[in-house]
Amino acid sequence: MVSPIMNPVVAKKRPGFNPFTFLATIGEGRNLLTVLKHQSIYAQGDQADAVFYVQKGKVRLTVVSKDGKEATIGILGERSFFGEGALAGQIVRMGSAAAMTDCELLRVEKKAMMDALHREHTFSDMFVAYLLARNIRYEEDLVDQLFNSSEKRLARVLLLLAHFGKEGTPEVVVPKISQETLAAMIGTTRSRVSFFMNRFRKMGFIDYSGGIDGGLQVHSSLLNVVLHD
Repeated sequence: MVSPIMNPVVAKKRPGFNPFTFLATIGEGRNLLTVLKHQSIYAQGDQADAVFYVQKGKVRLTVVSKDGKEATIGILGERSFFGEGALAGQIVRMGSAAAMTDCELLRVEKKAMMDALHREHTFSDMFVAYLLARNIRYEEDLVDQLFNSSEKRLARVLLLLAHFGKEGTPEVVVPKISQETLAAMIGTTRSRVSFFMNRFRKMGFIDYSGGIDGGLQVHSSLLNVVLHD
């Protein structure tokens, strides 16, 4: 059973070390961007020449197949990196990134990022730990996709999106996240997601804040769906 409350997409920091402050003062090759909700950050096929750090907001990562089918591969929050494939030899972007909410991002060019990793060991250690944790998350997602029902996969995704860590404390997920997006994330249809979301709501596992188009609150009781055999 994979952990339903693991949140590896948030970069861990050592006491007294702030990655944003460090990256913002490394000199040339970085700039702060304000990206409005729904605006594209980069598109699949664009040149892979920089790494991004989320200072504020939420970012959606997607990939489109040759036949035009789109899949959501991740939703990242504050203190997350993305676009790191540029450091591993990627010439063009293998997927797209767009703002789900208004975002403040730090864009660091490839050379500047490589220099920073070589110069500051604390930052390098933190970045490697972040990448390893996210790789574990991807492995868990694969296991989840292969062996768990779509209902369990949906429950796990909602818990992960809520960054569930404080038991009994509901947190707003992503405002107005669509059922189409959730369906793409767990590999099922929108109608199945709608069926399970209505079931979760009737059982008191989730609440819609401000109506069905408002923010979604996830309660600790949703763990029962994931843990039940």
